[in-house]
Amino acid sequence: MITALAETFPLRNPFTISRGSKTEARVVTCSITRNGHRGWGEGLPYPRYGETVEDSIAAILALPEAISRPALQQALPPGAARNAVDCALWDLEAKASGTPVWKLAGLAQPKPVEIAFTLSLDTPEAMRAAAARQAHRAVLKVKLGTPADMARIEAVRQGAPRVRLIVDANEGWTPEIYTELAPYLIRLGVEMVEQPLPQGADDMLAEIARPLPVCADESAHDAASLPGLLGRYDVVNLKLDKTGGLTEALRAKGEARRLGLKVMVGCMISTSLSMAPAILVAQGADWSDLDGPADMAQDRANPVTYDDRHIHPALPQLWG
Repeated sequence: MITALAETFPLRNPFTISRGSKTEARVVTCSITRNGHRGWGEGLPYPRYGETVEDSIAAILALPEAISRPALQQALPPGAARNAVDCALWDLEAKASGTPVWKLAGLAQPKPVEIAFTLSLDTPEAMRAAAARQAHRAVLKVKLGTPADMARIEAVRQGAPRVRLIVDANEGWTPEIYTELAPYLIRLGVEMVEQPLPQGADDMLAEIARPLPVCADESAHDAASLPGLLGRYDVVNLKLDKTGGLTEALRAKGEARRLGLKVMVGCMISTSLSMAPAILVAQGADWSDLDGPADMAQDRANPVTYDDRHIHPALPQLWG
């Protein structure tokens, strides 16, 4: 039996990027029950990619009851719906076999992963204060993408003078802004910038110098999308909601390495059920941004745990 339902998880604080703010995460939870065993997974449909919760649920419920992981890759396109089902099938196989997902996938036993903690877009003063509160972290990911970005990143550096920094422009820059800001960001110790130009309008990245490494987020989806990024991007951000699940995320990670691209593993604002499989992909990644549930007022039972610098592998009571 396959079920899918919408669930809403409120945030403690509004999360703001250049495209807007959100105060809750509305996710799709898929459960698959076979022979007395139940597996589950989660996807977060993203309007930026034309996804809705309702369409995702309908797509899941239209699948054959006996769908397999290989068949699923052809039955649904990459996206949140396939992610929820794919991860549920992995979890189901682990529970039915008594073997953890990492071993089923031929991976090494997962270890804690150093992650970036995200600073929401705000005024420079508010971002300086937020950075000071998070200055004990290993890495901060700073949301940018507006005309006031230089003041914001300088304020963050003042608030957290020793932390490593990456920035995410969320498609909010032009080639001219990147060229102007890159030297200053490098001087401030920024290691890379995510998606400075809009998807579909990023060809200029191949024409300009990229002294600050550029990471594809909205422009990178599954493994098939990666060869087309060569010459424009240096890093790819792999999110299971974009790849369509753990199966394709692992394949995309291997393809990125083959192409000489660095790898970041990211997430949407979602619960610990989404983080559990992403932690497996994040093993050995160059950067990881898996703080999706860190500011949730409510999370799943048996949630993943964080320390000042890391996310820890999920308990089998949660997933896998």
